[in-house]
Amino acid sequence: MSPGGEVLVPAERLVRWTENFVARHGATSLVVDGGALRGTATDGSDFVARLPFDLAYAGPAAADALVDAVVAPPAWGVLLVRKGGFAVAHLAGGRLVGSKTGQRHVQGRTKAGGQSQQRFARRRDNQARAAYDAAADHAARVLDGVRLLVTGGDRDAVEAVLADRRLAGASVVGPWLAVPDPRRGVLEQAVRDAQAVRVAVRNA
Repeated sequence: MSPGGEVLVPAERLVRWTENFVARHGATSLVVDGGALRGTATDGSDFVARLPFDLAYAGPAAADALVDAVVAPPAWGVLLVRKGGFAVAHLAGGRLVGSKTGQRHVQGRTKAGGQSQQRFARRRDNQARAAYDAAADHAARVLDGVRLLVTGGDRDAVEAVLADRRLAGASVVGPWLAVPDPRRGVLEQAVRDAQAVRVAVRNA
């Protein structure tokens, strides 16, 4: 098999996505296995569809039944962090409760050597720490009461923000969102992606 990768499919499009899979690969048998919906086609290709927020699926072996099981938690959030900025959102089900985006300047790398390079690196690290501290301050305020968190951006940057003790009560769930520097539009798309069905595809 050749790898097909993972795609995020909005719940309202999953039935059509499954129909298109059948059209491309032939008759497909569906089973519920390991908390997910698995489809195996006659040409050997398969897919595994998982609920968002790392929830286990235990319903009928049908795409429309999986769609019915897609329910956002009563309190959850999205946290996106890169060295160029952050974005955070607090949601109740599908409703946005609060959000904040911000940018902080962190210098890029330099080609200078010796002591100049060391001074530059220290300055850059200090700027990054200040940016992460500011992101943590806003995240702690916006995410008050949130226990489930979808994250994305730069992994080291996200970990630096989540190290703040005020965010210790939040559990990080999938998917990891690979996003550019967070802006309002990026955050809005991330909220949609966080609620999508995660489908891993393998092509024969």
